[in-house]
Amino acid sequence: MHTRLVGKGLRILAFPCNQFGGQEPWAESEIKKFVTEKYGVQFDMFSKIKVNGSDADDLYKFLKSRLHGTLTNDIKWNFSKFLIDRQGQPVKRYSPTTAPNDIVGDIMELLEKK
Repeated sequence: MHTRLVGKGLRILAFPCNQFGGQEPWAESEIKKFVTEKYGVQFDMFSKIKVNGSDADDLYKFLKSRLHGTLTNDIKWNFSKFLIDRQGQPVKRYSPTTAPNDIVGDIMELLEKK
């Protein structure tokens, strides 16, 4: 998806987090190497952050304040997704179980707005 839509303005930003079952215990460089070699990831990978709790990163505090989750605002698990428009405003929040291909229609709709 990233390769196909980056020319239209899509940016995927990934933030590793070790708050979910200790799934990301490695250093950022090891995580980036793993996802690049195993999955061919070419999008932006950032430093490891916390997404829940009082020491959550400000970005996730902002996202969660704008788009509420089911039952609580906490991020439920790795691979939770947020769709952000060109002006930096959160538009939609997706559960960790939502497949990337299931949100292509929403992404295309936003990319067509200029």
